[in-house]
Amino acid sequence: MTTLRTPGPTIGVVGGGQLGRMLAEAAAPLGVEVVVLDPTPDCPAAPVARDQLVAGFDDEAGIRELAARADVLTFEIELADQDVMDRVSEETGTPVHPKPSTLETIHDKLVQKRDLEDAGVPVPPFREVDDADDVRTAIDDYGAPVMLKARTGGYDGRGNVPVESKADAADALESVAGPAMVESFVDFEREVSVIAVKGDGEIATFPIGENVHEEEILRETIVPARSSEGVTERAHEVARDVLEVMDGRGVYGIELFETSGADSAPDDSSGRSPRESDGEILLNEIAPRPHNSGHWTIEGAQTSQFEQHARAVLGWPLGSTELRSPTVMTNLLGDVEAEQSAQLGDIDEILETPGASLHWYGKRQARPLRKMGHVTLSAADADASVDELLETARDLEDAVTFRT
Repeated sequence: MTTLRTPGPTIGVVGGGQLGRMLAEAAAPLGVEVVVLDPTPDCPAAPVARDQLVAGFDDEAGIRELAARADVLTFEIELADQDVMDRVSEETGTPVHPKPSTLETIHDKLVQKRDLEDAGVPVPPFREVDDADDVRTAIDDYGAPVMLKARTGGYDGRGNVPVESKADAADALESVAGPAMVESFVDFEREVSVIAVKGDGEIATFPIGENVHEEEILRETIVPARSSEGVTERAHEVARDVLEVMDGRGVYGIELFETSGADSAPDDSSGRSPRESDGEILLNEIAPRPHNSGHWTIEGAQTSQFEQHARAVLGWPLGSTELRSPTVMTNLLGDVEAEQSAQLGDIDEILETPGASLHWYGKRQARPLRKMGHVTLSAADADASVDELLETARDLEDAVTFRT
């Protein structure tokens, strides 16, 4: 039986960005305290967390102090050092969830893809590349374009470079500036994601979300995704298979490609034509933490991804992942040409719109395309049109600006 006292349990979080901020917001009503570690003084999570330790993500002394103050350690950024966290956990007895071994797998996209392929998870064709000739050979085998990816350090599309021709191979590899891999370019119908949760002996998945990217950065998430029932079921199956590979409790953001079913062979047993057949689901990438494409859950689901993460890492029972009503999330990105003090103007329309919720991350500086906040728009009833909801959400996002 789970018992709550005051003061309640403490979660130590490596990273104090917007994910740490929203985790602390979700933990507070449960009586759970959050202490974050981040190298930026007064980081976005600081105003809502119990405390902040100012230290680097690989600072062993800082992480050791965090462990001394926490019942469990977790992380909201993949820059956390898995070796340091593993060593501190072993020496202090403070558990880490998800496990450092999972973080080690996630850190290297090539290792990640190999482990998942070995487990039977469907992934696009991929290979390691050491030089421009390897990239050119991949183009011969996969066709152009191919997607060149930095094996480590990439996020929000950084480190992902489409290579349109063999002539571009050398420049693309130079721009990645480190160990790289190549994937076959996926001609997808849509990009989708499943926010999945691994608890203490239980697994839960949220409704599938449809993601809209521009310049490799997530702009919008639409829930429910405009996918067929068969594709939705397959996405949840793949997400559960992914969790079998991951070690440790917590929330996982699982990004997927839904390919077009138009090119599939007819199913003689059903009589469906190729145009009517379902597409396939292929894994894109995994984040072993709450994910941008799950922000809609704060207003749109019975339990948010952040509350689920707190429950999971503490070993508490998970909450319901049921959809409250159709919901659209749109990111508020810096629309400035150069770095400047953060100031979001003309927010009145968002505040006055029924079903709209504004989330401000508290970052002091706006930079071009930097994630500064998001808006969710939830429908009043379950039968609402997601297309109409998306159009309204885009109007709300267009109405605000960071420009002064």
